[in-house]
Amino acid sequence: MKTRRCCLALVCLITSALFAKDATVTLVWPQDRPAIKLTFGKFQQIGSLAGQNTYVCDVLVENLTDRPVPRATFTIYGNDKNNIRVGDGMLFVSDLNPQQQAKVRLQFNSVGLPVSLTISAKKDMLAPPGVKTIPLRVISVPPGAKLKVDGQDAGVTPVMVKLTIGEHTLEAAKEGYAPGNTPLEVTPDELPGGSITIELGGLSRDTVELRDGTTLLGDILSMSMTAVVVSVDGKERTLDRNQVKKMILVERQVLQQPAILQPATQAPQPRQ
Repeated sequence: MKTRRCCLALVCLITSALFAKDATVTLVWPQDRPAIKLTFGKFQQIGSLAGQNTYVCDVLVENLTDRPVPRATFTIYGNDKNNIRVGDGMLFVSDLNPQQQAKVRLQFNSVGLPVSLTISAKKDMLAPPGVKTIPLRVISVPPGAKLKVDGQDAGVTPVMVKLTIGEHTLEAAKEGYAPGNTPLEVTPDELPGGSITIELGGLSRDTVELRDGTTLLGDILSMSMTAVVVSVDGKERTLDRNQVKKMILVERQVLQQPAILQPATQAPQPRQ
């Protein structure tokens, strides 16, 4: 029983570190020879949908090395009191000079209450200056989509990007279309002059973007000067008009039913 009480006390201590006012949690990466230090501020819940909670947190990222880090991508995992992973979020930072600090915002989705954090990243992002890059032309269908490479803005398609050796994630987005993304691995023997095409799908549902960053997909039922009613997964939600930042309405096709003509009845013939 004493051991159990100690474990519960430790869980409470970690939980308070994540959600208590002005509390911070610090992680270093990699563990054997720290090069990056991340200091997490208080996690704040900004939304909840279908059993999944969304949190945001300001993170102070510090380059502990004597060389620049052109791009850093971290996956932050949240674990519950049983050390089971219940959530994750992506953290991106670019152009971090030696000994420099940068503050970035982390958005974190979780299906439970996270009480501890772990971090994962690829060591190839610490490659020294002059590392080999491969030019790649990125095309989208339709063109004119905003492209992100590993979470960083990379221009509007079609666009030429330079990728380092390793794994990357390409994301393309354009209003009126469903976003498209694809993983991409660049190998050392890759030849320049290649291209990749990302196809965007047409949106089949209305999109409501809220001011807190949450995006809802559903069917907008009504709008007024004070409220927006939207159906999400068959459930109606009433939103205050000031919560809504942007709405994208898909084109609806109304099928007109052909008129049904009743056969004319003949008047009875008079008897002779």
